[in-house]
Amino acid sequence: MKDFLGFTRRNLIIYFKDILAIFFSLLTSIIVFVLYLLFLKGTFVDALEATMNGLENFVSGGDIDMLANGILLTGILGTAMITVPYTCLQTIVKDRESGVDSDICATPLKRWKIILSYFTASTLCSFIMTSLILTVGLVVIGSMGDLHLSIGSYIAAYGMMFLGSVSSTALFMLIMLFFKTSSTSTAFFGILSAAAGFVIGAYIPLSQFSDGVQGFCNLFPATHITSLIRNILLSGITESIDSSIGGVDNGAFITAVKDTFSFNAHAFGTSFSGMNSVLYVGILALVCVAAMMVVYSKTYKK
Repeated sequence: MKDFLGFTRRNLIIYFKDILAIFFSLLTSIIVFVLYLLFLKGTFVDALEATMNGLENFVSGGDIDMLANGILLTGILGTAMITVPYTCLQTIVKDRESGVDSDICATPLKRWKIILSYFTASTLCSFIMTSLILTVGLVVIGSMGDLHLSIGSYIAAYGMMFLGSVSSTALFMLIMLFFKTSSTSTAFFGILSAAAGFVIGAYIPLSQFSDGVQGFCNLFPATHITSLIRNILLSGITESIDSSIGGVDNGAFITAVKDTFSFNAHAFGTSFSGMNSVLYVGILALVCVAAMMVVYSKTYKK
């Protein structure tokens, strides 16, 4: 166990000692934030106000702003859940390219411990960074108003960060094992970073895309996790708004908001409930973990 922990610690240190790696792993999240300040907030607020249909006297502008801010936070978390674990996993390719993997495989450390060390380190990196973003985001948004969250909601939010970190790491690790050079993995990261904001609906709500595009986006566990965290973080404010409306619209406004901003994942004509999304993400993670152990043994056979 000591060798496993030592190798995991080594992989953690490699990520956290590289300031540029941390910055680039969060670059897409930073871009989402900057775009939000420039025009996305106005777009989100306009979309929310367009669904009011005469309810302006019941819903305050402050609640609409808090709802838009919460949507922003979930978008930032969703993109970080894609880019952070991928960046940390690039250590695998660098070790392979430099020949370090040959030295690692020559040690008494068993192959399954090696692959699980990479996996554990990347999962922890992702969980630490996304939890940090979540904490800072909640503090900042909390200073602007009330999200009406319970203690249970806070705990569930951090739990979802862990599930998202595990599932995203498992998926990207399986992909990473097929890369032989850093240039290839870096090129793929460029594509991934550019697409991440669209895949999880940070720029444009996924409901605005066709069923086929939504289906493709929801193949990624991070998209499901973004929908789940959106439900958790915004459940309080949506209930508060619904309560202030007082049943005048029979809940139509909140239903429209949830449909517009994809509070539930939707793929190939099927809408996922929260539990179905959790099951999908969990099963996908287990399948990817099993597959990556097989692929690693075959790819790194010495």
